[in-house]
Amino acid sequence: MSEVTTKDRITAAATYLLTEHGAAGVSMRKVAAAVGITPMAIYQYYPDRETLLNAIADAAFAELVRRWESAPRPDAADARMREMLVDHVDFALAQPRLYEYMFTERRDQARKFPEDFRARKSPTFTLVADAISAGIDQQLFRADDDIWETSLIFAALLHGLISLYHGDRIGMPDTEFRALCLRLGERTINALRL
Repeated sequence: MSEVTTKDRITAAATYLLTEHGAAGVSMRKVAAAVGITPMAIYQYYPDRETLLNAIADAAFAELVRRWESAPRPDAADARMREMLVDHVDFALAQPRLYEYMFTERRDQARKFPEDFRARKSPTFTLVADAISAGIDQQLFRADDDIWETSLIFAALLHGLISLYHGDRIGMPDTEFRALCLRLGERTINALRL
């Protein structure tokens, strides 16, 4: 079993503050106080707050992909897309502040469409593009000149719905919102069909 390092403790404290209070609630002083070290000690591990927050986001993206890839998934691309939609919405509902930082807040290190996405640098977006590509190969979806733009339609629908829900612009309980996302996601999937 590996030893918990000071860097691990810093990352865990910052992650807790981010999930509880949002990015605005994370400061080097607050993280240091939670870990029991001086604020200057954090700079041995992270040169600035932005780097620390980006490390948290990158770890969360990696965990989402690891969870997705470790579970048995259906071969049919449309079923895979449905499961991705469910997983994504469930994550957004369970971790709203972390989700917001990862997907909607401005970050200098965030991957950008189209270049980073086409270069497969976005771990979660690449899963969507791969599912759409598989759907074309399986002759479930019509051939598309640009799977990346098609993937963006799917992702934008989800991110938009979740942003509206987190902004209290969609007034329904979580279970009804989840069902709404599934219905609208299904319409998007059906629009891809042959």
